[in-house]
Amino acid sequence: MNQHQVIIVMGVMGSGKTTVGKLLARQLHGDFYDADDFHAEANREKMASGQPLTEADREPWLAVLGREIGRWLEGERPVVLACSALRAKYRSQLAVDERRVRFAHLTGDTALLRQRIAARKGHFMPLALLDSQLGTLEPPDDALTLDFSLTPERLVEQIAEDLASAFK
Repeated sequence: MNQHQVIIVMGVMGSGKTTVGKLLARQLHGDFYDADDFHAEANREKMASGQPLTEADREPWLAVLGREIGRWLEGERPVVLACSALRAKYRSQLAVDERRVRFAHLTGDTALLRQRIAARKGHFMPLALLDSQLGTLEPPDDALTLDFSLTPERLVEQIAEDLASAFK
């Protein structure tokens, strides 16, 4: 039986999910995916215009991600997914195998989030959506929680240490 994992690097926009996720995937010799790439174009356009998604908008996206995670667990390599996973029920849908799907929650200072979002170029999600995401977030009590003000390299070290201790 294959024992590869899916690690979901979660948090609100600007928390560093993509940066940390890509570094972690490289360290684990795995694959990286960004959950935003699985959104329907209509969802991406809605968010780009500053409108938060509704539950109905998210349902098909979460279903696709759940199927992909199941497929990745059958694969030959570990997978890291950058995904907001803001609510407990979304995380429940994504944790298709609770032993092998793990969450690392990047959290921290809201002022730093605003600064990061304002400085980034070419991202479709505007700063206007941050308050909506913060209001939607249900912080997990069963995830590794990390302060995103640390360097991406240090965050990856902490996630890797947690993974190693979980599978001794």
